[in-house]
Amino acid sequence: EEKLVESGGGLVQPGESLRLSCVASGFPFRSYSIAWVRQAPGKEQEWVASVNTQGTSFYAASVKGRFTISRDSRTNTVTLEMSNLKSEDTAMYYCAQDVGTRFGKAFNNRGQGTQVTVSS
Repeated sequence: EEKLVESGGGLVQPGESLRLSCVASGFPFRSYSIAWVRQAPGKEQEWVASVNTQGTSFYAASVKGRFTISRDSRTNTVTLEMSNLKSEDTAMYYCAQDVGTRFGKAFNNRGQGTQVTVSS
């Protein structure tokens, strides 16, 4: 079974940092680009960042310069380092296989998610 499991969410104050992890299993991790997406209550899913099979990263404009995505093929893990968090970053964060012809457009096997809440 192809599976992605997220962890690391929590409640933080504006300006603080948080690290999310995504552990993959059941598929050839090295062969897939992986994305982080997020969804806030009442809003559509929003692409956050992707990392391709070579480790090159791509970001949505809303997080560029604040978030860093990386992958470790030894542990089948994708990490999202988030800094200078803002209230508008509050959402459920999911990782997924990024399968579109362009990054950030199509996803498979989204995980169960981890909640990030940014509030003072």
